[in-house]
Amino acid sequence: MKLPVPFLTEIQALLGDETDAFLKSYEADRHLGLRVNRLKIEVEDFLKISPFKLKPIPWTTDGFYYEEEDRPAKHPFYHAGLYYLQEPSAMAPVGVLDPQPGEVVLDLCACPGGKTLQIAAALGGKGAIVANDISTGRIKALVRNLEMAGATNVLVINETEEKLGARFENVFDRALLDAPCSGEGMFRKDRKAVEAWSGDAPVQFRAVQDRLLDETAKMLKPGGRLVYSTCTFNRLENEMALEAFLARHERFSRKQPGPALGLDFRTGYGRLWPHLHEGEGHFIGCLEKHADGHENRPPRSQESPPSEVSNLPEAYKNFEAENLTIALSGQFYLNESKLYRLPEGLPSTQGLRVSRSGWYLGEVKNGRFIPSGAFAMGLKATDAKRVIRFKADTIEVIRYLKGETLSVEGEDGLNLICVEDYPLGWGKLSKGVLKNQYPAAWRML
Repeated sequence: MKLPVPFLTEIQALLGDETDAFLKSYEADRHLGLRVNRLKIEVEDFLKISPFKLKPIPWTTDGFYYEEEDRPAKHPFYHAGLYYLQEPSAMAPVGVLDPQPGEVVLDLCACPGGKTLQIAAALGGKGAIVANDISTGRIKALVRNLEMAGATNVLVINETEEKLGARFENVFDRALLDAPCSGEGMFRKDRKAVEAWSGDAPVQFRAVQDRLLDETAKMLKPGGRLVYSTCTFNRLENEMALEAFLARHERFSRKQPGPALGLDFRTGYGRLWPHLHEGEGHFIGCLEKHADGHENRPPRSQESPPSEVSNLPEAYKNFEAENLTIALSGQFYLNESKLYRLPEGLPSTQGLRVSRSGWYLGEVKNGRFIPSGAFAMGLKATDAKRVIRFKADTIEVIRYLKGETLSVEGEDGLNLICVEDYPLGWGKLSKGVLKNQYPAAWRML
């Protein structure tokens, strides 16, 4: 691979004698990773049923390398949301962020959602996540990934950082800024990234990164943690960006996480290198916001969420009584005919473009409640009164995932369809014929 000369000059300045080893790593195959979704299954339990040859990723507790021939995206467990496919190094920033259950967390540049899902797993359904992305085109993929993973406490927003900064001042316990960057760390993974790179790219991206950092600083609570990450190598977008930020913001200081993650801290911030770690290049900086004597100032966004419904629609209550063994609690939101359960501690979103208001339960239509696929994915098998379970290695589960009608045994009525004990979607059984309600956009091709 022919690499740009300015890039090689920067690498030489960063690595010195290690430069040859770094360049040699570009001849090796890239590493493939999956992260077990702890919203669905504990790591130990997944390892008991996993059909793949897995090796632990050192900087995570739930991430594993897999072999390319395993093709995990083709397995029914993937459609059940038991794991998410993610580049191994990309799993490190959330480990540094270390979100805790009950916190309100911001993921500012969230698409396609891998890090958002990792945050959701750490929260365990307690607290709230605001996942934002400015790209309208990529929001659909983010929503789909969140729904298939059973993440029920995520608010998806499609806004500029300036609007968020004005609306969410002093709100978040932790914030992740996985910033847009020149992408030098992806050169081995994606040869097109080399062709697209130019010597001006770091300067251009740095202007964006400075703006994103400044707006994120407004939104963090005193005592909160900000993690800034990129998938590029140059110092302009990494160390220099954070040092300039610290010079502009006296209330912030650098915070170095413990050594357990195994990152390289030679520059004072965390890095992953392809010649030292089995993954692509990544930079991670961790900062902490200190109090300014105005800690009792109320956050702007702690107003009551708009359009909250105090009484659930009668159609939903009837559905729940007929089909579920549980009764949902919390705050709900009816947007025209679509019903959502809001995350805990939800910031007000008045005046913002909201793409998904938490857990999408379904739609009230002609006096009936029609449950969504997202509703099914946020449930457990024991939450439904009628369940049809398919074995993972059977043709029936594949046919269900393709949207086909099936002949099966079971109790007539709406059934929660599962692979083993893990929900996939809904189906209505009548006299041995299962009418498939698996979402068309999710179907296996």
